[in-house]
Amino acid sequence: MHAQRIHGHFQDSGDSRDMWQGIQVITNYKTTPSACDSDASLPDALNDFYAQFEAQNNVAARKTIPPPNDQVLCLSTTDVKRTLCRVNPRKSVGPDNIPGRVLRECAEQLVEVFTDIKIFLSRAVVPTCLKTTTIVPMPKKSTVSCLNDHHPVALTPTVMKCFERLVMRHIKTQLPPSLDPLQFLYCPNRFMDDPITTTLHLSLTHLDNKDTCTNAVHRL
Repeated sequence: MHAQRIHGHFQDSGDSRDMWQGIQVITNYKTTPSACDSDASLPDALNDFYAQFEAQNNVAARKTIPPPNDQVLCLSTTDVKRTLCRVNPRKSVGPDNIPGRVLRECAEQLVEVFTDIKIFLSRAVVPTCLKTTTIVPMPKKSTVSCLNDHHPVALTPTVMKCFERLVMRHIKTQLPPSLDPLQFLYCPNRFMDDPITTTLHLSLTHLDNKDTCTNAVHRL
């Protein structure tokens, strides 16, 4: 029975989460919950700790006026439905409390509504309700001794994430073919780890030559 349970995790289902669960069963891997301070004043202290970085920003936001001949991005029902169907239902909900499972399962009923919500595209203004964020502090280590032992996890509305994917897809189509090959942002089939792996590959390839060295500069 135990062997059948392990074999079931490695069936060719394309579910990477199920595969990792199988590896955890084989290795008997068990996570230890991180200890967190039970002090009631911790949320307020963390809020002040995270808000200090935003309080130092005194630059007022300015809206860029689009050119007169600039065409407003138009959303199609096909693209909106495809984006809603790709929502991960396991992701945590944002401040709007709309689960991703609802957006995914009700994509057929919601596609017309979200396609018509494009006033902020024509005005180049994002509604405040879609820009709100819930900050969840996560412990970095098992024993927390100070505020810096937490790292903030920002939960944004899933609806806004869907619109961001649609806009990003449009940006990718407007990229010129003469783009620098070391440009990774907004490029198709490029990921966050690509700059690190590319830099590491160039450095190691250079070090294969005799009497060579390499320097790496990290900018914060």
